Amino acid sequence: MRSASLPPDDPGPVFDGVQVLEVAQWTFAPAAAAVLADFGASVIKIEDPVTGDPQRGLASSGVVPMVGGVNVVTAQTNRGKRSVGLNLRDPRGHELLLRLVDRADVFVTNFRGPARRKLGFDEDTVRARNPRIVYARATAQGARGPDADRGGYDFTSFWMRSGIAAALTAEDADRPLPQPPAFGDKAGAMNLAFGIAAALYRRERTGVGSTVDVSLLGSALWQHSSAILYSWGLDREFPVVTGRSANPIARSYRTGDGRWIALMMIESDRWWPDLCRHLDRPDLLADERFADAAARSANHDACVAELERVFAALPLREWERRLADLAGPWAVLRSMRETATDPQVVENGYAVPVDHDGTEVRLMSAPVQFDEQVPELRRAPEHAEHSEQVLLELGCDWAEITRLKDAGVV
Repeated sequence: MRSASLPPDDPGPVFDGVQVLEVAQWTFAPAAAAVLADFGASVIKIEDPVTGDPQRGLASSGVVPMVGGVNVVTAQTNRGKRSVGLNLRDPRGHELLLRLVDRADVFVTNFRGPARRKLGFDEDTVRARNPRIVYARATAQGARGPDADRGGYDFTSFWMRSGIAAALTAEDADRPLPQPPAFGDKAGAMNLAFGIAAALYRRERTGVGSTVDVSLLGSALWQHSSAILYSWGLDREFPVVTGRSANPIARSYRTGDGRWIALMMIESDRWWPDLCRHLDRPDLLADERFADAAARSANHDACVAELERVFAALPLREWERRLADLAGPWAVLRSMRETATDPQVVENGYAVPVDHDGTEVRLMSAPVQFDEQVPELRRAPEHAEHSEQVLLELGCDWAEITRLKDAGVV
């Protein structure tokens, strides 16, 4: 259904008119629904009418920071949605949920199977009410197998179980390398959003609704598949941390002021001459030890030692000036704070300022753009902010809404 506010020659957002119903918590599934909202979907988030999504409590408990009074985790994960507080344990609340199911194109959840069945929004119940719906399940370990109904966060199911933590942890470390916050959740969310988009496309062509399954474990195995497949093929752990590239210009070098520059010139013979010129070391081109890729590999340590001395001689600012027009792939190791002013981040709209009732907070946009347009992000809702509005849309009158509120249903 096309928005009436769009001019006839404007195709509008990709998911304009798509109705999404989210019964989910924390980050994985909610972040997928937020991506759909970025691109025009109307997303209704169902929350417990008293406690809300437990993610909201992370800021008040000091686990995540507040920025100008805004819970940035909730802002990032739930932007562009409407929030309805609904007690699904009450039959009246459950019936209201099913009335929302009637209107939905997509149902998104990350509740475990037993909870979905107990609360009455398992796939069979939802599909009996709306056969064309796309039913999207975000799970920890997958929909089948002995751990299908076992819960998990991305730290356990994505980071630890998949081998990623093992690959990045040094053998002599006192504990596994910790995971960045929501690292696996965000990867899984994009996979889930893709699955939902594909299911909507299939339904457009066939009229048939699909069940979409994405797990944190499956997302991690895909993300980490190169090193895992190397390990399986070699029948030993592929050395990610301690492994040494045979190519001296596919590694990092420390500058004179302690910063790092990464070279990733896989086509070594293609990039070596230009690199030497930019380093102001044309003599390296005449050195038989470094004549070609095979020679540089055979004399790896000597080549690396030369390059280490070169890069250590100057500060980062000077290297950025000298390498500015170097065609071969290279990058500076940036801090998270530095990304805020990275011109590529700014110019491409990868971080978007969003007004939260007078407080502007920059949020990360989904890493997809259509027709060179940066998605317009809207703030996340307050807990149960839109309950009355949505119930009125369902046909409830104010007297009924008052009774439902008095009874703790909404």
